[in-house]
Amino acid sequence: MQLQLKGATACHATRTSKAAAAAAAAAAAAAADKASSTHLKPLVVVGSINADLVLSVDRLPQPGETLGAKTMSFFPGGKGANQAAAAAQLSYPTYFLGKVGSDSYAAPLRAALAGAGVRLDHLQERPGPTGTAVILLQSSGENSIIIVGGANQDEEAWNFSKQEQQLIAGAGAVLLQREIPEAANIQVAKVAAAAGVPVLLDAGGIDAPLSPELLQYLSIISPNETELQRLTGLPTGSTQEQLAAAAALQETAAQQQQQQQGSGLQVLLKLGTAGSMMVPAAAATAAAGVVLQPAVKAPQVVDTTGAGDCFTAAFMVGLLEGASTAAAMRLAAAAAAICVSRPGAQPSMPSRAELDSFLATLA
Repeated sequence: MQLQLKGATACHATRTSKAAAAAAAAAAAAAADKASSTHLKPLVVVGSINADLVLSVDRLPQPGETLGAKTMSFFPGGKGANQAAAAAQLSYPTYFLGKVGSDSYAAPLRAALAGAGVRLDHLQERPGPTGTAVILLQSSGENSIIIVGGANQDEEAWNFSKQEQQLIAGAGAVLLQREIPEAANIQVAKVAAAAGVPVLLDAGGIDAPLSPELLQYLSIISPNETELQRLTGLPTGSTQEQLAAAAALQETAAQQQQQQQGSGLQVLLKLGTAGSMMVPAAAATAAAGVVLQPAVKAPQVVDTTGAGDCFTAAFMVGLLEGASTAAAMRLAAAAAAICVSRPGAQPSMPSRAELDSFLATLA
């Protein structure tokens, strides 16, 4: 669902119709029916949900410069919500656990997720503002983003009920990001790991050291080159440097996991136009078993917002459906290629039919 308000104020975003609400409810019910009929364990996404205010500009302003924007648009976003929408659009049963504020953004954000087929039983409203992202979108499709956390950063709200813990423990996998409090991610990851549920952390979000306590519960961590450099303090300009940085991250995780029973941390590195690389546990130094996936050429590059989230969600859907790591990475690369060809984050996520059709052209 695309909610676009060029040159409009945010309050207009609440004008959703009864027909749209009914369609959203039907989509969520269909996802639930699929889960029950096929016995698929759901994907549980815990994370942020934002109102994305996208300003289209020719270039970024210089310090002290006032620059006019060509248009302003509103889109539903937030890394957690984007990933939930992407997975549900691929017809995989998906739950989203998150927080919206008590403002005019909450209703359209909720409707957008429901329209994608996401189960919202655990999307809670909190007093105060919804998370907001101001995105400067250049004509090249590249973006720069400033985030106000809002309800996403309400630490008191992130206490998980017994029902939510049971949902996490019964999931096929859990997706996390770094746009909610670290303590919340630790709670979720601990519950999931205790139940043997794989946990993937998208390293995007806050620019801060990663808690060793969180690291010990992760199955996969997925940074881009910049995030990997920040997490390790090591250069990531070349493949060998990336492997060395991944090895350092895995070594830190191994030290934390000594008391845990697990197969070690895998590193799924997102490399933008260079594709992606999966470094399996304890294989980084020798590059044994490393999987490389070239980027899939996009029909056109309109907006890269949400492409990494689309990749992460599609990758996990592939794994949950039984694909190999290499096949899941190819699926994810194709999904991301479609994503960047359209404006907005959630509105650009491909349907399963679109993705299957696009993959057929790549064979």
